Amino acid sequence: MRRRCRPPPLLGSGPESGASGIVGPVDGPVHFDVIVLGTGAAGLVAALAAADTGASVGLFEKGHYVGGTSAISGGGCWVPGNDHMLDVGATDSREDALAYLGSLSFGLIRPEFAQAFIDDGPSVFRWLEESTPLRMRVVAGYPDYHPERPGSRPHGGRTLEPELFPYRSLGHWAQRVVPSHRNPHLRLSDTTLGGGTGFLPEDEVGERVRRDLRGCGAGLVGPLLRALLDRGIEPVSNARAAELVVDGGRVRGVLLDGPGGRFTAHARAGVVLATGGFEWNPELVRAFLRGPMTSPASLPTCEGDGLRMAMQVGAALYNMPYAWWVPVIEVPGEEEFGRQRASLLLRERTLPRSIMVNRRGRRFTNEAANYNALGGALHQLDAVDFDFVNLPCWLVFDAGYLRRYGFRSVPPGGSPPAWLEQAGSLPELATALGIAPDALVDTVARWNGAAAVGDDDDFARGRSAYDRWSGDADFRSSAESTLGPIDTPPFFAVEIRSGTLGTSGGARTDVDGRVLDTHGRVIPGLLAAGNAMAAPTGMAYGGAGGTLGPIITFAQRAGRAAGQGE
Repeated sequence: MRRRCRPPPLLGSGPESGASGIVGPVDGPVHFDVIVLGTGAAGLVAALAAADTGASVGLFEKGHYVGGTSAISGGGCWVPGNDHMLDVGATDSREDALAYLGSLSFGLIRPEFAQAFIDDGPSVFRWLEESTPLRMRVVAGYPDYHPERPGSRPHGGRTLEPELFPYRSLGHWAQRVVPSHRNPHLRLSDTTLGGGTGFLPEDEVGERVRRDLRGCGAGLVGPLLRALLDRGIEPVSNARAAELVVDGGRVRGVLLDGPGGRFTAHARAGVVLATGGFEWNPELVRAFLRGPMTSPASLPTCEGDGLRMAMQVGAALYNMPYAWWVPVIEVPGEEEFGRQRASLLLRERTLPRSIMVNRRGRRFTNEAANYNALGGALHQLDAVDFDFVNLPCWLVFDAGYLRRYGFRSVPPGGSPPAWLEQAGSLPELATALGIAPDALVDTVARWNGAAAVGDDDDFARGRSAYDRWSGDADFRSSAESTLGPIDTPPFFAVEIRSGTLGTSGGARTDVDGRVLDTHGRVIPGLLAAGNAMAAPTGMAYGGAGGTLGPIITFAQRAGRAAGQGE
């Protein structure tokens, strides 16, 4: 059971230095060299980088917990050419990495950003390992998400994960990091998604629990937070940024709303917006996103505060129609932060004996494709019907699937939960879903034929190294890892919704995170990082950790530029 705790008093950096000094509601102006808004990976890294220049740093968080969506993520970081590739016998080159990103660009990746990421990414993570308790390692074998593209690494090496971190070293702050529905004691590589089994020996589990060793997103956020605390920088929580303070054409601080009322935080050198995306703001979603997005999987605090403040001072915007798409399901009764939780549908749709069908009862994509690319299939607009033809859609599977793999909280061989649609025959299942029975029967028959010959001629499922990685690990080297018949009643279905891990459009910046106005000029004193910044990789998601790798790289550049007053 998750422990409940009362909201603690505001804690933060002192008004004139990096030392801790604010206790209780802030009732007057505070002063820093640099102010960072947001405590996800972007905000934590930007604050560290600014502090390492000698600047005093004020770090403010809108929510009660720190860590942002990063804390509930898998914690993977995609970093081409990283220092740990040699540990697993992998190699890389600048030319290959740039060619790979270029092949995914669609003209949206600005060349200077691709070059800065490839050139600086390894050194940024080296800096973090040298100056914080964070330790990274390669998730061995994890292929890039588009392994058939030029310059890809089909056999992995570019995805890093954090080593387990002892949360006891955080003291009371261990209870202040965003809690996750994930098992906090697993690394990404322990999970089926990361190539593991999802299970650990009892003695290993006991040791991790006893020492409170946490992995995945918690393993990333914990050491970054520890490094800030060691520098005397404590995040100020429950403080929502309301408006930038501008004087003489320069951003000089921010107005914040805290438990004690509104107060001003002054910044002598710069303000870094690291407040996340805008996926929880329905008005902004309608205004900017390219297609339906009903179920964000990030923290509800991502309401576009940074975007709104950037627009307030004339920032140019970029990449606005795009997000880090992901298919999700909504399980009745599963809540997170007082709202229905959107559960990522990842490995489940890649396993044999399952397909995705739309309301016409037809398959419409390679179900084993990476989640971000799958967003495009969910947004397909039918020009004749003038409707999004693949929403709603469903994952359909059979009793053989449930017996071998289980589903979500249901173990292999377990009883199906009541919230799964269930029927004794495919026509009955189709009728329950509002699908023409003949269409679903024909689709499953065609799929079963493809499974029998070991090749999906319709959508090439199972041909990619990524497909073969994601499915049944017992058959990882072959298409059998993802191809299998749907032929054993009863049959099951669950509705799939269009979700996102976060939006990827935001304030346009230069490569050092300085926000640009609509004429391409730097807005003095304003910087952005993370999902508040227009994604440096455009709509491209190179591999596992394809958001966090670039986010951390450019957050370091933004924090450093802010600290130096550039």
